[in-house]
Amino acid sequence: MAKEQCILTDVLIVGSGLLGCTFAKKLIEGGHSVFMIDAGAKLSERPGWHLKNSFLYQRNVNQFTGVIEGHLHKLSVAPNKSAVPTLDPGAFDYDHDKYPGFISNNENPDQDPYYNLPDAAATYAVGGMATHWTACTPREHPTIERSTLIDDKEWDELYCDAESLLKTNQKMFDDPSYIRNNLVLNTLKDTYPYLQGDAAPQYLPLAGERREKAEEFITWTGADTVLGDELINSLGKEDSKFILKEMWQCRRLEHQNDVDGNTVQCAIVRDLLNKTDYTIKANIYIIAAGAVLTPQILFASKIQLRALGHYLCEQPLAFCQIVLLQSLIDSIKDHPKFRLKHPHDPIPIPYSDPQPQCWIPVSDNRPWHCQIHRDAFSYGGVAPNIDTRLIVDLRWFGKVEPCFDNCVEFSEKEDNKDTFGMPQPTFHFKMSPSDGEQAHKMMEDMLVAAGALGGFLPGSEPSFQLPGLALHITGTCRMGEADDGESVVDTDSKVWKYNNLYLGTCGVIPTGTACNPTLTAMAIALKACKSILEKK
Repeated sequence: MAKEQCILTDVLIVGSGLLGCTFAKKLIEGGHSVFMIDAGAKLSERPGWHLKNSFLYQRNVNQFTGVIEGHLHKLSVAPNKSAVPTLDPGAFDYDHDKYPGFISNNENPDQDPYYNLPDAAATYAVGGMATHWTACTPREHPTIERSTLIDDKEWDELYCDAESLLKTNQKMFDDPSYIRNNLVLNTLKDTYPYLQGDAAPQYLPLAGERREKAEEFITWTGADTVLGDELINSLGKEDSKFILKEMWQCRRLEHQNDVDGNTVQCAIVRDLLNKTDYTIKANIYIIAAGAVLTPQILFASKIQLRALGHYLCEQPLAFCQIVLLQSLIDSIKDHPKFRLKHPHDPIPIPYSDPQPQCWIPVSDNRPWHCQIHRDAFSYGGVAPNIDTRLIVDLRWFGKVEPCFDNCVEFSEKEDNKDTFGMPQPTFHFKMSPSDGEQAHKMMEDMLVAAGALGGFLPGSEPSFQLPGLALHITGTCRMGEADDGESVVDTDSKVWKYNNLYLGTCGVIPTGTACNPTLTAMAIALKACKSILEKK
């Protein structure tokens, strides 16, 4: 290992996803300078660019599925103890009474498969999950999901600011010329006539904008959108207030107790490819590494808080794909754009017709978030011989109540580290009976919508997906109003007992949520930025 070197900066931000970039943008605008690091690599020439903006994936979103799969790093894989009776008897075997299984591919010998979130994952990349996310950014329901630690007026202001940064809107697919969007939305409205007002089926709030010179294409929001052109263009310039280092990993924070509380003195950071360690000394430290890797860094730093990693919430996810009903296709034959484009094409819908992007929000007696759309995920790909113009995905996301015993813990064993040499995460998660009953009702509701739209695509019949696949973990660094052992940060995202340590992660959300948590986490991060700037 190369000799340790020292770097001085004003603000250190660990993590370059949407939340880390939110802190960077606002604090630089407020006069701070920022040194940002990410353990992942830069995946595009423009840092943090959404990879789905590529022409190829705009043309065929199904091909983006493999991109997502390649960038999801599973966090805790239980050893596979299944017998392999067909293995050559002369091949290597091990003592199954002595060893729990193999561990080289991030298998975790401490993970109980019955309490795991097997598909919980992180994306190690500049831009984080926003390099491939769906860009779905709804607000939390004010009484069913949203925390009361922030008042309604402030929530509204913070949400508006976050929506502006992300370019969130419901207009990109709201056009009478878009055949399938109108068809799906009108069918949902007919199926749920009792859902009115804000609860009615509507278009998904999505982060992005249609391109001026080619409206069939969308520029999806990535971390680069949040940073903005000015900051990105300043990278590498001598007088820039913004430095971004890829494949630099925060190993731990070093801290000491002062008269007025604990203060982080420095961060120990590793340039992964060059195996060089650095000491970074800053005035303010912001850890924005996701809902699992953020508490991992705090644990590795021996920052001991009772609630750290606890009150973990993850959404049960029901999924299916349908092929649109013949009667629905027949019903739109009079649409001016519904015409045969190619003599060999049996589906008279233009190839450029936008994919459906519809939504049924969380509402009273319906504590689940419903996405009726087509998009690429790490699951739900469609075979090349199936025309995706006929396919609609249904994803119903449920809600669980926070419970202290649902948690992610980190190994203290020297021989149980993750791929990056950090304490191995181990999940302990179990839904309560009431959570399970609610998930069952959610599945029943999804069947109603699916039946109204089409027949099930063989191989994509209704099922609950593996726990963790929603990738919407919250609660692990939860926000609270008092340092009573029930939370990790205050309402300004500052870690209890620490003067200069802040967290930016969906993990600070203290409530169970069914909708996508990104917008809410960004709103909370903006509140933290205001607090930091007021102290400047």
